[in-house]
Amino acid sequence: MKQSTEAMIEKVLSRNSLTYLSDTVRKAVDESRKRVKAGGKVVVCGNGGSAADGAHIVGELMKGFLLERKLSCADAKKFEKSCVDGKKLADSLQYGIPAVALSGAEAISTAIANDVGGEMVFAQQAFALTEKNDVFIGISTSGNAENVCLAMQTATVKGAFCIALCGKGGGKLATLADLSLVVDEKETYLIQEKHLPLYHLYCMCLENEFFGE
Repeated sequence: MKQSTEAMIEKVLSRNSLTYLSDTVRKAVDESRKRVKAGGKVVVCGNGGSAADGAHIVGELMKGFLLERKLSCADAKKFEKSCVDGKKLADSLQYGIPAVALSGAEAISTAIANDVGGEMVFAQQAFALTEKNDVFIGISTSGNAENVCLAMQTATVKGAFCIALCGKGGGKLATLADLSLVVDEKETYLIQEKHLPLYHLYCMCLENEFFGE
């Protein structure tokens, strides 16, 4: 891990009184870096506010967050030679870390809920989408959201590395995960307030590992 990434971890966790998660965050970033480098992606799911957090994570990973992530000269030339609008594409496109939020697919989600059951909404998508080398992030403030727990078990069988983002002691989800980030809060809104700097840090660190100096 880069020294600049280590510095980010210390700074953000200290500022938000989350230093008790330092080692776990390092492991999450390091394992995610290895898996994405090997061709994996990040798959995220959660309910309600946690669904919004999942979409937020994907938004920070799929394009520039703190860095611009401009195309290399070689990749830019490929667009300029191959496309009518190649110059615009070459100047505008940014490198992304592949990521998908399962809560954002309304058509398949409602089809699964109607045909199978609401508790299977994320598990069916995880079964179809997750692969070896993927990272699966399940977000549940209680740690007991059934649809997230079922999806994490599915992702585990498919070979993904599973990270739980929880509060309230971690619940069932923390016991199912390969690695658990459990914040020391009990109220839902307070848990979510501490989830934000954690997943921002996760995205900052991955970006820095792949695209930083």
